Amino acid sequence: MKFLFDIFPLLIFFGSYKYAGSHEEAAQAFINTHLSSFISGGAVTASQAPIIIATVVGIVATLLQIGYLLVRRQKVDGALWVSMAVFVVFGGLTIYFHDDDFIKWKPTVIYWSFATAMLVAYRFFDKNLIKAAMEKQVSLPEHVWVRLHFAWITFWLVLGFVNLFVAFVLFKADNSAWVNFKVFGVTGLMLLFFIAQAFYLSKHIKDEA
Repeated sequence: MKFLFDIFPLLIFFGSYKYAGSHEEAAQAFINTHLSSFISGGAVTASQAPIIIATVVGIVATLLQIGYLLVRRQKVDGALWVSMAVFVVFGGLTIYFHDDDFIKWKPTVIYWSFATAMLVAYRFFDKNLIKAAMEKQVSLPEHVWVRLHFAWITFWLVLGFVNLFVAFVLFKADNSAWVNFKVFGVTGLMLLFFIAQAFYLSKHIKDEA
């Protein structure tokens, strides 16, 4: 359930994009009627409408996600605050300029923000964020924690570059393909990384036994 909650804005973004893409003229009419004051020039084309609708819905979903946690007095992870801030800024630019380049940069900015935070925490505050998150569940030698920490930093950096390649090179003129990659491709890459991490950890846990 937590996994579904964590990816709730992503699923909403995906679903609203696909729905609006199947009803471009209706989506265009809705935006030009109700959101024109938030858009440069006051109107969008039918082809621009799906990504605008998805961005608006995604921002609202992220705000609701955080609001739900605050109302229930649960901790809001720093990563979620970062995601919200980046989504609002880059999503807002996407909506105002009706330019999908901004929203395509959003995942990369988030991934690189994670990598930067982890690197700064380690270099300047001597804090291993991966160890802090996982040490209650598993005991590992210190050198393994360090390797794992930098593996995550590398993963976020690479994932950011992959997103840029897919968005601006591989599928430069195909927003639908980029949205599919954002949902399924990134999720698949993260799953592979989790599996690789599990194999690596199991090896060292056995060594410690």
